[in-house]
Amino acid sequence: MYSKNNAALRPPMGWNSYDYYNTMVSEEDVKRNADFMAEHLRIYGWEYIVVDIQWADPAAGSLCPQVQYVPFTRLCTDEYSRQIPDPARFPSSAGGKGFAPLAEYCHKKGLKFGIHIMRGIPRQCCHDHSRIYGSDATADQIANPFSVCKWNGDMYGVDYTKKGAAEYYDSVFNLYAQWGVDFVKVDDICNTNFYKENPYSAEKEIEMIAAAIEKCGRPMVLSLSPGPAVIEKAWHMEKYANMWRITDDFWDDWRLLKNMFERCEVWQKHVGSGNWPDCDMIPMGDLGYGWNKTARKSNFTSDEELTMLTLWSIFRSPLILGTELPSLNKESLSRLQNEEVLALNASSHGACQVMRSESQAVWASQGDGCPARGTDVFVALFNLSEEDSEVSVNLREIPFINESGTYKVRDLWNRKDMFPVEGNTELSISLNKHGAALLKLSGK
Repeated sequence: MYSKNNAALRPPMGWNSYDYYNTMVSEEDVKRNADFMAEHLRIYGWEYIVVDIQWADPAAGSLCPQVQYVPFTRLCTDEYSRQIPDPARFPSSAGGKGFAPLAEYCHKKGLKFGIHIMRGIPRQCCHDHSRIYGSDATADQIANPFSVCKWNGDMYGVDYTKKGAAEYYDSVFNLYAQWGVDFVKVDDICNTNFYKENPYSAEKEIEMIAAAIEKCGRPMVLSLSPGPAVIEKAWHMEKYANMWRITDDFWDDWRLLKNMFERCEVWQKHVGSGNWPDCDMIPMGDLGYGWNKTARKSNFTSDEELTMLTLWSIFRSPLILGTELPSLNKESLSRLQNEEVLALNASSHGACQVMRSESQAVWASQGDGCPARGTDVFVALFNLSEEDSEVSVNLREIPFINESGTYKVRDLWNRKDMFPVEGNTELSISLNKHGAALLKLSGK
């Protein structure tokens, strides 16, 4: 009987290389961001350092910005059809060491190490009839050439019915366990969007990967991408994965951020107990260097950044930063060091959308606590309109509120106590356009 590992009892928090470096991150880049996280963020719960796509491709980025993924590229692989890091970008991997030295570097700083992979087996290994560790089968014999990715041509899907298919995934994750990998983001698997009639066509590969993680003996977070995840298959993701994307790539565009309220509404009943619907990386600070060797600032205003962090936190999305960490300004860094907000993300429960219109939204959740003492209630108010305005909610509409109670109110982002409120009254606050407030209501 399959038993999902306990690698993500709370929403994972960390950094991913993609939003800044695209396909071109190097070992030096990873270490620089790990150093910053260890010094400035680790004590607040940030811990994962994740190397995103194309770490095995020596030609990665050579055709940017015209072409993101080099067609018919030759990946670095071992004799058993498994990708290994490009030693030019990751010099410590030379001599068969793989990512073990880089993972150890992160571990010594009190951090955890993760990688991105595409589902399947490298096409080049299939064409070369390469071996599979632990099996007499060869790569071409387990591949499904009719299961491919719409936007990246590196891999064929793996046919779970073929002899050697499970052994291939077992060998891949045994290798990752030897390297010391703690987090694996698997792409083209949550929504195989090339197959619109069957967007969850990689269901059996998810099961093989989950089984391989369990057998390898090392806890690893299993993150599924891209989205939007198929809500009808929520039960399957909850059984086999730790987090899954509920959106396609999320970027610094207000329209995408406003749309995320709809996506969170759909998935709010599936959050918790090691299951984390994923709003995607958090694009803040500097972005986009890996597309044309020129970084740009996030298009989000300070208020929009606050709205993003507030929604991700109360919904309990994984918090994975997409940026060059050392470039963060003081305001953004201070927000990422807010223990009270991060505690909400780590341990609250029951988050739900209380109301949403075209101009405003309200979310609420409940904190952990002793029922005899009363439990904290968290309320997030959002101004979705194009003007500064008041956002109001009748506290009786919030399911965790005791209407006969009196509550102390604390502004979590500004770290200050506010006015007391009665549980049967209206709570109203003035917000900048596209802005947010996050309040904690504590019963007296």
